[in-house]
Amino acid sequence: MTPPESRLADAPGSTVPVSPPPPANDFVIRVGTVNGSGSQTANMVLLRTLFQMGVPVSGKNVFPSNIQGLPTWFEIRLSPRGYVARRKGSDLLVAMNHETAEKDFAELRPGGVAVFEESMRLGGRGEDVQCFPVPFAVLVQECCPDPKLRRLVVNMVYVGVLAHLLDLEAQEVSRALKTMLGGKPKALAMNEVAVALGRRWAAEKYPGRCRLRVERPVQNVNAGKILIDGNSAAALGCCFAGVGVVSWYPITPSTSLGEALTGYLRKYRTDPATGKATFAVIQAEDELAAAGMAIGAGWAGARSMTTTSGPGISLMGELLGFAYYAEVPCVVFDIQRLGPSTGLPTRTAQGDLLQVATLSHGDTRHPMLFPASVAEAYSMALDAFDLAERWQTPVFVMSDLDLGMNLWGSEPFPYPEKPMERGKVLTEADLLRLGKGGFSRYLDRDGDGIPYRTLPGTPGGLGAYFTRGSGHDESGRYTEDAEGYRVVVERLLRKWETIRCEAPTPEVVPSGRGATRAGVLAFGTSWFPVTEALDILREERGMALDALRLRAFPFHDRVREFLADHDRVYVVEQNRDAQMRKILSAELPDLAPRLRSVLTFDGWPLDAGTVCAGIVAQEPAP
Repeated sequence: MTPPESRLADAPGSTVPVSPPPPANDFVIRVGTVNGSGSQTANMVLLRTLFQMGVPVSGKNVFPSNIQGLPTWFEIRLSPRGYVARRKGSDLLVAMNHETAEKDFAELRPGGVAVFEESMRLGGRGEDVQCFPVPFAVLVQECCPDPKLRRLVVNMVYVGVLAHLLDLEAQEVSRALKTMLGGKPKALAMNEVAVALGRRWAAEKYPGRCRLRVERPVQNVNAGKILIDGNSAAALGCCFAGVGVVSWYPITPSTSLGEALTGYLRKYRTDPATGKATFAVIQAEDELAAAGMAIGAGWAGARSMTTTSGPGISLMGELLGFAYYAEVPCVVFDIQRLGPSTGLPTRTAQGDLLQVATLSHGDTRHPMLFPASVAEAYSMALDAFDLAERWQTPVFVMSDLDLGMNLWGSEPFPYPEKPMERGKVLTEADLLRLGKGGFSRYLDRDGDGIPYRTLPGTPGGLGAYFTRGSGHDESGRYTEDAEGYRVVVERLLRKWETIRCEAPTPEVVPSGRGATRAGVLAFGTSWFPVTEALDILREERGMALDALRLRAFPFHDRVREFLADHDRVYVVEQNRDAQMRKILSAELPDLAPRLRSVLTFDGWPLDAGTVCAGIVAQEPAP
């Protein structure tokens, strides 16, 4: 038999020259399956195995919104430089879906590797693709006697095949399997047999392995790190922030945040002496009700939140406008997905920015936080509750499907050290010092636009006031007086200025080559492909650009300074209508002519190549 190293795309004896193999640990694996086939567990075993071996790795799951049957892809990127953004194309294809196999095969890079069910008979490209047909349908019968389970177990056979072809360490594969299935002994045993069978068969059929190489790095950059998805990280942050009331309605891709948080609260926030919960989690009848419950709990003094996505945000608008005007703290997580309308519920986007910034009718403004990593999903969840109570307003945490539902490597999260910040809350003693008539709910005593509040049930009766979304004066009394109304809403503008000064500051990354006339601005998960693109542009094109990562809206003064320091600033975002650029233009109109857009809106996580192409097309040659 011809060893795999010399096998070419179409047939033994082909004279197509073989491309030089890529460096070790520098390629993309794409697994093409169908939804509901159980492939997610197998893919997680592969990802965890590589992570445990110390290989810098990231994974992206692209799946349909139906329960079962449509195409699903899982991509694993190995990058010796630690890049975690998606990279277009693939170097190693595992084709298990007849419907997409030919297209996936055609997208393999020259010099790639294809592993596929032998009945697919892939080939004919004329490029040097190393092919490994495998009789998966036959092999699975050997290790799984139950025909109903074979569609699930067959995925572990390809794990075994790849374990041989890539020389993955057997003990790490076993450890990853136990991590995924350790609580299910029968399932674990069956899948261990399937992995062993795939590895043994591949070793006998293809003893020379494949052209792509995985090597354990000399330095394990993953040592001490964790693998976690952004929704679970945010849920941990909420738990340790002291959230007391969670009201939500299931919607992809935010559902797993609510589910994870429920699990954490039950584990960590149940009174060990009584067994009673010290929290309330309510699945509301719809998103509007969920928002109302969170606002009511925030008014009553609980740390409260809801989690949703774009369609849910649309439904919550009226009540969140009420919370803005009545100045009630709560936290809203928006795990963004591709719209408009129902859109593509299982594709990622950054398309809710304009909607959230001024959500509700009339003159309404909402602060937004933009986590870029799982570490920030955790830390910004913690911060959001402090900020909501300090500012007495809804605070939005703007995540997305890519961050929320994919696994990311991270340093362990720090345990919160500082106490909760409850903001300007008057106690009974404070009210007694003020005396009768001394408390006015919406009076600006400190000049920062933030009034003092009381909580329902504060003894003495001196802190009572009427909370309303209709016109009110500084004491909370109903009014239609134009001057009384103007005083309150202008104070809200002063508070907005305080929020702008106190919001998280942006991260600025200079090019390292002195003053440059062009810069890049990004936020959230767009930051990772941007940082990679900056390396590519500098190393391959000699283009040096400064970069700024937005962490919050309203914009800190450093954002204005960055725009003013550059003739051109490329705003990178994942939506069609350049929503962040529009917000920047509205907030900083004198600097708007300097802004350029780099956009993507296909629902796939942004990649560095798209960023490079968008900048090169508009940037003058150096």
